[in-house]
Amino acid sequence: MPPASPSVDALRREIDEIDAAIHDLIMRRARVVERIAQSKAGAKVFIRPGREAGILRRLVARHQGSVPVAAIVRIWREMIAAMTLIQGPFAVAVYAPDDDRRLWDIARDHYGTVTPLAPANTAQAVLRALAEGSATVGVVPVPEEEETDPWWRFLISDDTKTPKIIGRLPFCSRPGQKEGGDALILGAVPLEATGQDHTLLGVELAQDMSRGRLKDMMEAVSLPVGWFRIFHLPGGGGSVHLIEVEDFVDGDDARLGALAEKLGDALVRVLPVGAYALPITLEARKA
Repeated sequence: MPPASPSVDALRREIDEIDAAIHDLIMRRARVVERIAQSKAGAKVFIRPGREAGILRRLVARHQGSVPVAAIVRIWREMIAAMTLIQGPFAVAVYAPDDDRRLWDIARDHYGTVTPLAPANTAQAVLRALAEGSATVGVVPVPEEEETDPWWRFLISDDTKTPKIIGRLPFCSRPGQKEGGDALILGAVPLEATGQDHTLLGVELAQDMSRGRLKDMMEAVSLPVGWFRIFHLPGGGGSVHLIEVEDFVDGDDARLGALAEKLGDALVRVLPVGAYALPITLEARKA
């Protein structure tokens, strides 16, 4: 085989220089993360899913050239996950019963190769791992209709230690990507608006109420409703509802007060039990 032309050798040397520069910037980024960790010493919460979503959205929006944008997202997810570990212990409990690896693969894709993942046979076991401190966040399936013992009902609580829904996975999907089931991320993290969000409201009622009537009340106070999940409490003791609202709603939102007025004595409590940045679908031309 004839020797490579000098021009190709020169280009390869340029690639080596670029690789070194990229590596230098990664190490510099890690040093900045270390300084952030020092400034938050003792803090139990050091993840910001909303900020992570903003980083990925900006990268996708500015990306150009022949490198698939899906590869860019994967590189940054690996880097974000690795640098999260710099700030303190971080582990993920994943709903993965028996040989069902759908959510496991989604979680691994999001949290990278170095983050510790632990399987859990039930969504309730994920909640226990969060309560016991063996996991920082949990990954559970999006609730289905008519579940006999829904995990989400335990989120409808006034206890400030109760975890919240803080993300939806996969965050970046590609056209034609193999279906694996959507997932939600749980964690004891303050909810953060990103400008493109959905909120999960927990509504507990002292009596049963039709889905249509409750939806009408919510939309009358400008709470745009997505999907509903309902669990009837045993013994005819009322019902709890998990309702997706197509907007960001925090605990001080005036619309919650307006809804409470409409529900009157039927209402036991209404509170945000989670919010997540809307996932993005990568364009086919970039994927």
